[in-house]
Amino acid sequence: MSAQRTSEESATAATASAEERAVIEGIPRELYVGGRWRPASGGGTLAVEDPSTGERLTEVADAQVDDALAALAAAAETQARWAATAPRERGDILRRAYEAIVARTEELALLMTLEMGKALAESRAEIAYAAEFFRWFSEEAVRVHGRYMVNTTGSGRILTMRQPVGPCVFVTPWNFPMAMGTRKIAPAIAAGCTMVVKPAQQTPLSMLALAQILERAGLPGGVLNVITARHSGEVIEPLLKDPRTRKLSFTGSTEVGRRLIEQSAEQVLRVSMELGGNAPFLVFEDADLDAAVDGAMVAKLRNVGEACTAANRFHVHDSVADEFARRLAERMRSLRVGRGTDPRTDVGPLIDENQRTKVADLVADAAGRGARVLLGGERLDGRGYFFAPTVLADVSADARVLAEEIFGPVAPVARFSSEEDAVQAANRTQYGLVAYLYTRDLGRAFRVCEALETGMVGLNQGVVSNPAAPFGGVKHSGFGREGGFEGIAEYLETKYVAMSW
Repeated sequence: MSAQRTSEESATAATASAEERAVIEGIPRELYVGGRWRPASGGGTLAVEDPSTGERLTEVADAQVDDALAALAAAAETQARWAATAPRERGDILRRAYEAIVARTEELALLMTLEMGKALAESRAEIAYAAEFFRWFSEEAVRVHGRYMVNTTGSGRILTMRQPVGPCVFVTPWNFPMAMGTRKIAPAIAAGCTMVVKPAQQTPLSMLALAQILERAGLPGGVLNVITARHSGEVIEPLLKDPRTRKLSFTGSTEVGRRLIEQSAEQVLRVSMELGGNAPFLVFEDADLDAAVDGAMVAKLRNVGEACTAANRFHVHDSVADEFARRLAERMRSLRVGRGTDPRTDVGPLIDENQRTKVADLVADAAGRGARVLLGGERLDGRGYFFAPTVLADVSADARVLAEEIFGPVAPVARFSSEEDAVQAANRTQYGLVAYLYTRDLGRAFRVCEALETGMVGLNQGVVSNPAAPFGGVKHSGFGREGGFEGIAEYLETKYVAMSW
């Protein structure tokens, strides 16, 4: 393992350790309810682990149902006052929070790397991405409007107005612990909604830091409430069945999303779901292979592959499949695996042992069905949950790795022989979040983009995420959109007023 993993000199490690402790100690580790920091009602805590070592970083409050209901009560009591706040004031709070996040980039990036494991460079990129949602929606807060028109008979007028949905419940994932929060929180604040946020138990520190930033930016108490908890279902289900809740937004697995949709039906909640993905990456015979490999490196290895937008399966034309796989393996072989806090690290650990075992099982299944392991394919020994960057060639159509979300640094390459075959292979999944497409044929580009059953397409690029664009999927990847002009609409109801002349 030592030959494949980076290591830190003892003096550097000692300095980093002191810096790490200081960063963690600067973050509140209690619940944030009604504008106050408080321990869980039962006094319990849950441990936060460093996935690069398997060791405990710190502990945070472990909320109970009473704590969750207290957070919802604070949101409900604050809703009318917050909805009546001037849009400019809401926008100014978001702008101040944006500036604070940017100013604290290094501190927040280190915090994120410690609890999630990703390399510092990736954490910095996520902090910048997360901050941009606050900047984007700070500008959208003052652009919520309706319309006024003559009705069809000419005997009256039609007036429409947009009003905040009301108290929201947000459940955010561990893989992008700050950006998935700001993507929901920013439009809710801009629209005039209050909220209760439940971050993933593996990565609660980034959300607690965000609550601290918003508090200091002047967000009134009760608008944002954060509860950390070991058992998400136990504290979320009562909130979804409470008539004070008006909306649920969830980012996570399709399996959990289905359960939350069922629970939301009782109160007929507005629901936004950003669920699992199985992103195809199509490389046609006329593609620029250098650009395709560059895009594949980003689409596959961003966030150690632990992203719903990660390229999950590579469908490559017969004539270039061997060359593409060879080049991809060569590029991935140069990556350095190690603790994310080491600036030389390219690929950090997976989030936990369960995830590493799943990735290993998918690779073993593919190899057992005839796939060639060009690179990696194994756990890395030692502390932490590391898995070697892996390239599989000639993956058979029945391999599990082509059907299941990998969430790891594994690139399975399969072949196709025609445009029709490529589209059919890409659409042969229950998921429909994003697809990637490399071709220099403009006609083919438009045909395939229209034929792909996904909510987003990366055309000759390996990243689609952008705060100014509507993020979301179709089929079992969910519904609703986050970001862009569409993002704030998820938090607004339309009221129609009929006026007789």
